[in-house]
Amino acid sequence: MTQKKFIVGLTGGIASGKSAIATLFKRLGVNIVDADQVARDVVQKGTALLEKIRLTFGDEVILSDGSLNRKRLREIVFAQGAQDKLKTLNELMRNDIQSTIKKRIDEALGRYVIVMVPLLFEHHLENTVDRILVVDVDETLQKKRLCQRDNIDLELAENMIKNQVSRAFRLEHCHDLIKSDDSPLDKRFNVVLKLHKMYQQMAEQKN
Repeated sequence: MTQKKFIVGLTGGIASGKSAIATLFKRLGVNIVDADQVARDVVQKGTALLEKIRLTFGDEVILSDGSLNRKRLREIVFAQGAQDKLKTLNELMRNDIQSTIKKRIDEALGRYVIVMVPLLFEHHLENTVDRILVVDVDETLQKKRLCQRDNIDLELAENMIKNQVSRAFRLEHCHDLIKSDDSPLDKRFNVVLKLHKMYQQMAEQKN
């Protein structure tokens, strides 16, 4: 990642509502670099990285059309006791993801850019951003959202959550915080607007 621009790292636990908060910043004209989207882009059908994943995890992670079987790969790396497989996958993807994120930051317009990185702390990327914004959610609601969103059972959802840093760790290490719940998203717009103005000022001071 680059430090030419003022960079806000938007993070939070899986299914915490990061994307929803990002849409509010988008309304204000802020450029969003989505690490999850980057992770999807770098394993498109026909890429060298997808072939490495196939060779590492087997043909079962490839669909009949040649694209990645995300559901099966997720089941493999988040199975109970499969931490080594998750680590291997992260190591395979790290360089391609980080170089693509850097490119998209460089291309972004505006006084500051938001990089949405779910695993910001897990991958020790705290020092690559100027400010850390955490979207926080109650763990019961988080599990419910994750099961519904990904159509998975509670055990897999809990394993996925366990492979991330704790909620307490995020709260301790963030600069800014937005609470996520099931209330209408627009109720959080004023909080986002206040942060937006603050980030603009910080970006001006940096430059």
